[in-house]
Amino acid sequence: MSSYPELVGFEVGLYSKGRFLGYKRAKRNQYENTALIQLENVNTKEETQFYAGKRVAYVYRAPTTKKGTNVRCIWGRITRPHGNSGVVRAKFRHNLPPRAMGSQIRVMLYPSNI
Repeated sequence: MSSYPELVGFEVGLYSKGRFLGYKRAKRNQYENTALIQLENVNTKEETQFYAGKRVAYVYRAPTTKKGTNVRCIWGRITRPHGNSGVVRAKFRHNLPPRAMGSQIRVMLYPSNI
């Protein structure tokens, strides 16, 4: 078992899971440069503070092979909470494609701030 209170009951690994919900938006405008991510087992704004500044990766398979593989990755970083229910905002080096909505995101447990 882990000595960290937020990781009790979870298997500690290199990353935790998240889900890409969509883009930051208003009633009529949408801002594709900021993605909204629901973190697994995170339900309050206070719990998201642990993940601030952590790196995130969207890993997907492309139809063509480059450099011997068809697996690609778009990297980003969690910037701040969004609302009160464990959703965070993240900025990626390249904006996530719309077909990625609903797909899994890897939330790396580094850089560490504890």
